[in-house]
Amino acid sequence: QQAGVRPGEAGAMQSAVFLALQHGGGGRMESGGRRRGETEEAAERGRMKRTIIKDWKTRLSYFLQNSSNSTKIKSKKGGKQRTYFRPSPEEAQLWSEAFDELLANKYGLAAFRAFLKSEFCEENIEFWLACEDFKKTKSPQKLTLKAKKIYNDFIEKEAPKEINIDFQTKNMIAQNIQEATHTCFSAAQKRVYSLMENNSYPRFLESEFYQELCKKPPITRAAQGT
Repeated sequence: QQAGVRPGEAGAMQSAVFLALQHGGGGRMESGGRRRGETEEAAERGRMKRTIIKDWKTRLSYFLQNSSNSTKIKSKKGGKQRTYFRPSPEEAQLWSEAFDELLANKYGLAAFRAFLKSEFCEENIEFWLACEDFKKTKSPQKLTLKAKKIYNDFIEKEAPKEINIDFQTKNMIAQNIQEATHTCFSAAQKRVYSLMENNSYPRFLESEFYQELCKKPPITRAAQGT
């Protein structure tokens, strides 16, 4: 099972797709019934894979509405309107130099978040962002409230966005949030950052979507004549 995928239905679907990618349609079986059953399973895995790829492309397609560098992508969240500008190929290429370069760019972060959603592990980036916000909190009362919310959302067993960290780290967090400090989630955040950097980030850089962003637009005749 891929690192960073929370348990549950989404994880099961991703596991099925992983098997489909790695093992294909299966081998010979002594029983004709078993062979037919495996063929049906392979077909189902193929359908799952196509559905996931289609969903991923749908989620990311709005980032590629046209080839102009001034493309604006607007989204509403929390009542606020945000505008993202399509990066130049040179700017997009910088994201491949370091994971921090990608996270520091608003457009890159939004694109990476959509990519993680397509891989059913968006809880990783959401937890990381929640930790970044948590560390900036100054009020002790708000710090405690945010610590409990992060714990309920991402850490405790069967949490709605449960992240993949070890039992010892979970226990340590459970003890620390009773008297919350800015370092409550430091170990878990480092773990999740490492998972994203070593697993999802390389796949994002190899994705068709990212490669498309790095392509330079063809030079038109009009541009050549100027």
